[in-house]
Amino acid sequence: MAAGKESANNASTPEATTPVVGKGQATPRRKDREAANKRPLVPTDRKLAREQSRAAATEARNRARIGLAAGEERYLPARDRGPQRKFARDYVDARYSIGELLVPFMILVIVFSFIRSAESLSVYVMWAFIALVFIDSMFLMVGLRRRLEAKFGKGSMERGVRWYAIMRGVQMRVMRMPKPQVGRRQYPS
Repeated sequence: MAAGKESANNASTPEATTPVVGKGQATPRRKDREAANKRPLVPTDRKLAREQSRAAATEARNRARIGLAAGEERYLPARDRGPQRKFARDYVDARYSIGELLVPFMILVIVFSFIRSAESLSVYVMWAFIALVFIDSMFLMVGLRRRLEAKFGKGSMERGVRWYAIMRGVQMRVMRMPKPQVGRRQYPS
């Protein structure tokens, strides 16, 4: 009952019954608006502005680096974006690959090539290892194609996904970027 009396009292006041016409305030003068929008081309404290700019740039770089390592889609370069590339990354990271040993093996070949008696043998072993990496890459391509077709449908595979997987497969696991998001034998579904 008391609420009804208050609303009746409010309705009788002249403010509540008179509708507001226009904006309810005067139009600002052009001179005042331009003065409010005016900013100096050079900040007054340039040293502080430079420090703030550097701090903001450093923070943005750190966020991007952490996001890239974590595999966040918005921080990935264009070559790593998309659901099929993520699937390929997870598939490669889940399997053991001979290609991961390519760089350490090549360093051993270089070291053994300096030994006169093992020089020719190291070249043959190097080519045999490269052949094994090639065969392993073929198995990777076939397995990945089969799984991609099962998940995304036949004929929907993006161009370059298999080559992307092969290049990731010959990198050492600890040097891959974005970092592996799955453990060994945790194949994507």
